[in-house]
Amino acid sequence: MPREHIHFVTGRLAHHALANTIPPLAEQVGFDYTIEVLPITVAALMTPSWIVKHICVPPAATKVLIPGYCDGPLEPLRSFLQLPIERGPRDLGQLPHYFSQLPLPDDYGKYDIEIIAEINDCPRLSLDEIQHQANLLLSDGADIIDLGCHPGQPWQEIAVAVQMLRDQGHRVSVDSLDPREIQPAVKAGAELVLSVNRSNREAAIDWGVEVVAIPDDPKTLAGLDNTIDYLAKANVPLRIDPILEPISFGFAESLARYLEVRRRYPDAEILMGIGNLTELTDADSAGINALLLGFCQELGIRSILTTQVINWARTSVRECDRARRLMYHAVNRQVLPKHLEPQLVMLRDPLIAETPTYQIAALATEIRDNNYRIFAADGEIHLVTRNLHLHHADPMTIMDELSRSGPDETLPKNLDATHAFYLGYEMSKAKVALTLGKTYEQDEPLDWGLATQNEDRHYLKRKRRGDCK
Repeated sequence: MPREHIHFVTGRLAHHALANTIPPLAEQVGFDYTIEVLPITVAALMTPSWIVKHICVPPAATKVLIPGYCDGPLEPLRSFLQLPIERGPRDLGQLPHYFSQLPLPDDYGKYDIEIIAEINDCPRLSLDEIQHQANLLLSDGADIIDLGCHPGQPWQEIAVAVQMLRDQGHRVSVDSLDPREIQPAVKAGAELVLSVNRSNREAAIDWGVEVVAIPDDPKTLAGLDNTIDYLAKANVPLRIDPILEPISFGFAESLARYLEVRRRYPDAEILMGIGNLTELTDADSAGINALLLGFCQELGIRSILTTQVINWARTSVRECDRARRLMYHAVNRQVLPKHLEPQLVMLRDPLIAETPTYQIAALATEIRDNNYRIFAADGEIHLVTRNLHLHHADPMTIMDELSRSGPDETLPKNLDATHAFYLGYEMSKAKVALTLGKTYEQDEPLDWGLATQNEDRHYLKRKRRGDCK
């Protein structure tokens, strides 16, 4: 097979950086290349229709890669060149990561684990609050909305709440051991009961819905086999939950009990309640959820119960939705769950793309416009514009130096409120990126995985002396 020949399109300012990046990358990945510098300073200002008027692609090219910031439909360029056209990353420092990513198969995203999302302390909530939470959980990926009750006086409005959610199209389960709550709930449309043991299994025969069988004593699985046999003889559909214990209260042994239950009941449906780990451990929930979903996928546990009450677990349902897809793919394809689901890497980035400091210094000598460029590299924030390159680990120091960088004609004093706010905001993002180990791209949100919020671009230019405010 002939080697791929990629034709890279760029502008004058990015030319040197691109020319330094591509040769080792081409050798490592295995492609031929050409680089074309179009008559424009900033590559981000290109559009596909503008490129059509200036591009000259060599006959050997098999694909054209244009800058990631190049907005607009690609069809005019494809029609003109009759070649595949792709947008590269928005920062050329991310090109190694761009070429290292393997395309996901078309069927990626399948899953077979059901997410049951609990609304805690429902008796203390209004019906409107329950409805609001249920809708959010559904949009996050929940399959069943679980109404969490609490011991004591039965919840008088449980049937009303179940009926309300059922009327809106939700699937509903009820989390209670009290038949006085469970009976009206299943009559109103609840399809699953969490949970059943020796204390209420006789009543379960009359409910006509699926139940979750739990041991009388989670530490020893005592009573579990008897309850399973009792329900099976009565043709009550069931799932088994050996109960996951928190760390320091028998976590490791509880994992072993899941293995033991799978050994005893190789074809049974099993449920795992994972909130005892995510809610009760001082750690961000995404990694814990991914690990537990991997365990469930390997063991054939096809349903999980999760909550998102404590702040560090506030996106648990979304995390589980991503994790179940990742683990289904990894286990069924027998591949590592790595470089497949960047949405679960939230605190730190998989790869940090930094512009080398020597390239930033070279850029500072070439810039002829008044735009501010901000970089995070080598432990410092860099502020670059025409005839100016400031860098320091502390953005306050940079702002102080900037305020003293005039008042000659080439370095006008320029710290009006708009620019000061913009620079402060962007440099704060850069400082966070340096602190946590994330990639900073000016005018782009930091990548927080599935928690990322898009931002409008507000790129500002430095005012010349005499310009109107």
